Amino acid sequence: MTTDTTNTDEAIRYTADVVLFAAGHVLLIERGWDPYEGYWALPGGHVDTGETSVAAAARELEEEAGIAVPVADLRQVGAFDAPGRDPRGRYVSVAYTATLPAPVPPTAGDDATAARWWPLDALPDLAFDHADILTAAAAPLK
Repeated sequence: MTTDTTNTDEAIRYTADVVLFAAGHVLLIERGWDPYEGYWALPGGHVDTGETSVAAAARELEEEAGIAVPVADLRQVGAFDAPGRDPRGRYVSVAYTATLPAPVPPTAGDDATAARWWPLDALPDLAFDHADILTAAAAPLK
């Protein structure tokens, strides 16, 4: 078996995303810059040095949408690492989910220009592979 070593110096960036559900809706943020400027996406971002992915998920949710969810309430959906999922390079994201009893009014912040709850049956086109992440997170709800 031959191993391809042409990308042995490939930098891998570590991110975390959150799929937050409430009453048949999912929370999305509108991206404020490229890639996918103006597209809707799950709240999320880079895992900081010394931070766990679940802590990053909770922090990014609060920074981008103004909604605080305790780390203990976040359940891991899985790791998303397909090559090409982000046009900036190789990104590996660990996604988390939580469900609120009712939608909480979001407040866009950080790199989000808007934040809102979208009905699960009327979603916009999503940035990156966030439709796949959302589908994986919603599977146990069906």
